[in-house]
Amino acid sequence: MTHASSRISALRNAALNVPNLQQAEDFFCRTWHLFVADRAPGVVYLRGTGQDHHLLALHQGGEHAQIKHVTLRARSESALHEAAALAVQHGGRVVKPAAPSADPAGGTSLTIADPHGRVFELVTGDTLRSSPTVEADQPMRLAHVVLNSHDVEVSQKFLARVLDFSLSDRTKIMAFMRCNSDHHSIALGDTDNDALNHIAFLMPDLESVMRGGGRMRDAGYGIEWGPGRHGPGNNAFNYFVGPFDLVIEYTADVQQIDDSYKAGQPSDWKWPEGRVDQWGISQPPSAKLKEAQRAVLFETV
Repeated sequence: MTHASSRISALRNAALNVPNLQQAEDFFCRTWHLFVADRAPGVVYLRGTGQDHHLLALHQGGEHAQIKHVTLRARSESALHEAAALAVQHGGRVVKPAAPSADPAGGTSLTIADPHGRVFELVTGDTLRSSPTVEADQPMRLAHVVLNSHDVEVSQKFLARVLDFSLSDRTKIMAFMRCNSDHHSIALGDTDNDALNHIAFLMPDLESVMRGGGRMRDAGYGIEWGPGRHGPGNNAFNYFVGPFDLVIEYTADVQQIDDSYKAGQPSDWKWPEGRVDQWGISQPPSAKLKEAQRAVLFETV
């Protein structure tokens, strides 16, 4: 048995409000290498090369970027109804009850919020791309989303009890949660706020992670952390601060695990002095990155 969640099969996309929709589209298509999947008034949907209809839904917003919701693919319509009932039982609420989805991927969707106001859209029966491909230097799908939490224990319990996520590893600063064979699809960072920490895009290989770093630097976006290879998840990484303080990561080689994997504890994940990753070549995250990881808050709904 490889999947950890009986209700959620995968992370699908993130929805963001941005101050300048055209600027965001231009960056994510020309520099980040996504593609326009569809449009609607005030919103553009961007895809990768994989099966998901879109990885980002960018909405015209106000002065500051916001995260609207994280979209997860549910295993069935019954899973939506289970999640709705459980969300209320465990301190959250139903923002939008299960109904036909308003976005162009279709299907049936439910929107819930956890006790701290993080918003999750659950969708089932959505359209998948008929001809997914693997292309060098182009993101395939989302690898994970990391969300800050002022109370990781409460946030973790909500994901576990409502969405049936499992803990993969716990470090001093982060709880890694999985719903399928990926080591983590959502991680929770120990902080004093509840912002979007970052969004990670899965690249086909290490070469693409590195070439992406060069392309971003050429475009004026320096590597703010990396290159390196994480401990939990074993994934290679390069982190950047994109437009509007959006923290984004190119990653590859995400560890695949099953239910036999034993979750590590903080004592299992300690680096030697002066190291912040397995390779030992990366500098620590930049001050600019750390500041941006606190800047993008959830839209109040």
